[in-house]
Amino acid sequence: MPRQVPVDELRASLGQEIAVSDWFEITQERIDGFADTTEDHQWIHVDRERAATDSPFKTTIGHGFLSLSMLAPIMMETVKVAGDFKHGINYGLNRVRFPAPVPSGSRIRGHITPQAVDEHDWGVQTVWLVNVELEGSPKPCVVAEWVTRAYR
Repeated sequence: MPRQVPVDELRASLGQEIAVSDWFEITQERIDGFADTTEDHQWIHVDRERAATDSPFKTTIGHGFLSLSMLAPIMMETVKVAGDFKHGINYGLNRVRFPAPVPSGSRIRGHITPQAVDEHDWGVQTVWLVNVELEGSPKPCVVAEWVTRAYR
């Protein structure tokens, strides 16, 4: 269950990491399912035999957008804006980078830092910096500035 964080606490924590998610494994089955959903069956993601010989990573790698899509479960288990809100939405992304590939079988986890919190009559908009750590890598696999909204 995510930690409920009041708006005032978020404001006081701007620029400071406030949560770290559990690890998520990026299995080949998850990669294949994502490929089926998005119709992106590029060999570097789904052809284990070819990846073993032709890929610089010597294994298949997850799609960058698969890693990005993991922001949803990372956030849902980690932190939530506290308050009497009816629902929340993914409002968009200001910036996204994929600094490191995610080999099949790797584990990732998110580091959550609030960057901006704006209250409105309809609710709260929050900008989060989410650094997605790739276990054992000096580089994150995703760095994203993510905008969410919580509606009253």
